[in-house]
Amino acid sequence: MQEQLDQRRRAAERVTIIGAVLDTVLGVLKILIGVIANSSALIADGIHSLSDLLTDFMVVAVLRLSHRAPDDNHPWGHGRFETVGTVALGVVLVAVGGAMAYDSVSLLFAAEHPALPTWPALIAAAVSILGKEWIFRYTLKIGKQLQSDLIIANAWHSRTDALSSIVVLLAVAGAMAGVWWLDALAAVLVALLVGKIGWDLVAKSVTELVDTALPEERVAELREQVLTVDGVVNVHSFKSRLMGNQSLLEMHLQVAPHLSAAEGHYIGDNVVCQLQNRFDNIGHVIFHIDTYDDEKYDDVFCPVMPSRSEISQHLDATISRILGDNPDYELILYYHPEYIDLDIKASQQIHQLLQHTGLSARELEEQLREQLSLLNWFRELNLWLPPR
Repeated sequence: MQEQLDQRRRAAERVTIIGAVLDTVLGVLKILIGVIANSSALIADGIHSLSDLLTDFMVVAVLRLSHRAPDDNHPWGHGRFETVGTVALGVVLVAVGGAMAYDSVSLLFAAEHPALPTWPALIAAAVSILGKEWIFRYTLKIGKQLQSDLIIANAWHSRTDALSSIVVLLAVAGAMAGVWWLDALAAVLVALLVGKIGWDLVAKSVTELVDTALPEERVAELREQVLTVDGVVNVHSFKSRLMGNQSLLEMHLQVAPHLSAAEGHYIGDNVVCQLQNRFDNIGHVIFHIDTYDDEKYDDVFCPVMPSRSEISQHLDATISRILGDNPDYELILYYHPEYIDLDIKASQQIHQLLQHTGLSARELEEQLREQLSLLNWFRELNLWLPPR
């Protein structure tokens, strides 16, 4: 698991660093040309690109932190740091968008009209469109392969820069034609676009932080896979949530009532393996083995039933009254919230006592049932004699 996380981190860091280099070049280029060519929209677009650089560094730092192995303080792993990093990225975008919008609106209502932009602004905007669209597609592809919301979010951050550069290109062209306010208006639109993307990132990440369940269609696929495992009678109390790119699951697996604890646990382990083989984003899976359907009982339901020692005392006294002795035997208990079934595997000592008293195994079994039936928790008893 940790080796896979390390490979995922390295792939994510590689695409993020490539994007950071591109953001640096484009950001500086657009700001310089925006100043020279009198384009406030291009300057705003350059600031947007440099905000991408800031978030790229944030992404790399969060990736290194979120992909650490579980430790004593974080036994579930560090995946939540990726979600928190996405929230921080979204907040930065909202702040950058607000600042850009304020400056651009100020230009629209300024007493003097700003100087018209010149043709170098068109070239810078066109170069930015090509560069940011390429890094968007490349980053989005890697993000989907890694199933990383953080990388996908960073890809869309790059797409907003490409879209804003398109707006800048059209606005600069219009301003050069004499419509001076188009350049400032484009800067406002770019700012609103940046803020909208940031808000969406924050909203999505917060739903993960409050342990929102996986989409219904994904939960249905997971349940369907569980029910295909041999030995699973039913699955209920199915809970799901996300931590980074990992799905965390909890469930109750109902198995046949008379299975051994070891077999029930084997079935549960098999469920986990099949889920992880089919779905590549399954993290921790917690399962509870049920030998009955406990959905109709409250979560805090605590059945009052006797312990093994109490049941053994009742059984010892009953066998002693019937056979006149207290022989060894193996007792298997099958608990249900409303009753208990008993299996008794008799020893050779019981077999000898039956011969001595003249009772048959069936008669002993019937007498045990009759005397134990006075107990409100008793339902059924089966006696198994050893082979002769």
